[in-house]
Amino acid sequence: MKIKQDLGWFVTLLKVLMPLTKKSWLFAPLLGILFLAPVQATELRIAIRKNLSQVKVGSSTPAMVKDGAGRTLGEIKEMDALSAASSGSGVALNQWRSSQIVIEPKNDGFVWIGDRWYRGRVRLLRNGQGVTAVNLVNLEDYLYSVVGAEAIPSWPLEALKAQAVAARTYALYTTSTTGNRFYDLDTTTRTQVYKGLETEFLSTHEAVEATKGQIMTHNGKAILAAFHSSSGGHTENVEDVWSSPLPYLRGVVDYDQLAPVFQWSKSYSSGQLSTLIGGVGTIRSMTPERTTPHGRVVTMKVVGSAGTKRISGSQLRKALDLRSTLFVVSSDYGKFDITGRGFGHGIGLSQWGSQYLAEQGVSYDRILTHYYQSAQLTQMEK
Repeated sequence: MKIKQDLGWFVTLLKVLMPLTKKSWLFAPLLGILFLAPVQATELRIAIRKNLSQVKVGSSTPAMVKDGAGRTLGEIKEMDALSAASSGSGVALNQWRSSQIVIEPKNDGFVWIGDRWYRGRVRLLRNGQGVTAVNLVNLEDYLYSVVGAEAIPSWPLEALKAQAVAARTYALYTTSTTGNRFYDLDTTTRTQVYKGLETEFLSTHEAVEATKGQIMTHNGKAILAAFHSSSGGHTENVEDVWSSPLPYLRGVVDYDQLAPVFQWSKSYSSGQLSTLIGGVGTIRSMTPERTTPHGRVVTMKVVGSAGTKRISGSQLRKALDLRSTLFVVSSDYGKFDITGRGFGHGIGLSQWGSQYLAEQGVSYDRILTHYYQSAQLTQMEK
């Protein structure tokens, strides 16, 4: 099966946009500069698809197919979509079978994994009962996409630069502390959102290049550069939400009051809550037993017709699909209203707070040192 149709629009639009000035397509999806020479840096392992029966892969240019030891198995044509599947204790791709298979595009081509284009290479390996596709990508190239996926590309450059430094730091910290032998990060909010070429923009390239090699450190080491969308007015000390205290993840005043997620509300009937939470019969009351100093729910006491149970704020957030654990519950005649603030865990950099500060002319380094107390902006050694 050909995948030219999936990249055809890209090639056609590129020909149209190339004569345009840089400014005229500043915030359009990145097209014209995709063919710049790659930056040499740390290679990351990003799990794009995990433990599937099969996954579609391909390349925008002719590509070499190699085994895990780097031996050449063959070559695939450009724009051919191939199905990789588990085979015995390894993986199979067309006629090739090995414990691992790596696809390496020629001439700075891109790899197709699942339903998107990515920079770098793809490694196929057996993980569990299925096949996992891991994108092997240069750190700086990876950030072009992450900044566009985690932040809004039309935000002020200083906010995007702060996001680039935070994301670079987080990636390096995670890579150095991960216990997974197959990959360092995935593509979700559990680590960092990453969507390949789809979320690359000229503005995100500019932010990454302007901060190239810069990370936040404490005592000479990359910090756990946690970030979130909006804290609801004040970030949290890390130990009040997660576990051990860290000197650079301290609660600070946030500047996210204009964020579209600063305030929110949801309503449920007693029956809806009883179904979503479960285990106590018909819910009669919900009372916070423990909160953080700034009001996030740590544990909630839920009383129902069939019993009582305590549930963590994070579990309740997941069960009820809430934006954060910073909320209060009120009830009246079998109806429960939940009103809350912010989006995310509330630790570290607030993205909407960063956006506001940048709008006021605050530089990215000052934004970073506000949200990461006692941390320093450091240039990595080349």
